[in-house]
Amino acid sequence: MKIEVILTPAELPALAARDLGETVCVALDVLRATSTFVTALHHGAAAVIPVSEISEALKIKRQRPEVLTGGERHGLKIRANGYEFDFGNSPREYTPDKVRGKTIVSTTTNGTRALQACAHAKSVLAGSFLNLARTAQFLNENPRENLIIVCAGTGERTALEDVAAAGALCETIAAGKTNAALSDSARLAVSAFKQAKGDLLKSLGKSENAARLLAIPELCDDVPFCLRRDVFDVVAVMKDGEIRIL
Repeated sequence: MKIEVILTPAELPALAARDLGETVCVALDVLRATSTFVTALHHGAAAVIPVSEISEALKIKRQRPEVLTGGERHGLKIRANGYEFDFGNSPREYTPDKVRGKTIVSTTTNGTRALQACAHAKSVLAGSFLNLARTAQFLNENPRENLIIVCAGTGERTALEDVAAAGALCETIAAGKTNAALSDSARLAVSAFKQAKGDLLKSLGKSENAARLLAIPELCDDVPFCLRRDVFDVVAVMKDGEIRIL
């Protein structure tokens, strides 16, 4: 298995143009989109539909009134055209009593864009620290020739927490698969994780995204929530535009 890491969202347009027919992609937006999707699915949501634009989410809501809406712009819950979304992008909002059996359409600044950029891959997973071990296990049990780990980033910039999570995923896969070949970008990600792994919260809490969230009282608890390792036994697979538990 050849493992590559997309380190910055500036690389997403080129990724969208590549032939990914024999490639599996894992999208990572640790703070917070993919962590939120994994949490919602673990808590019983039927599916999450990631879309790039607010207008797409509102269109699906008009077509399917039973669908719940979630997402953020500038980190905050979306209010558009007189409509307030049901959820923001905090995983702590997506409790079992609110999401069980529900389909949620979500649009975020970076996470849903990363998922859309690799939607044409052979298979696409939503990953996070929360379900990292289970995701790595699935990839080792269902190997593809090429694996691309896509870091969603912050705006057009690299996000340290995404790169560290990519490194953790690379390290975990390689530990279980002796023929995993890491690209230079994957080795950079592993190095970032090794520097942070002793105390994820202390190390990654200094990242741009974490610092911003920690300064907002109602969102500060999202950071320690999302930086927990392997608490959900969930493989989140995107197929036909919807993310579901495998």
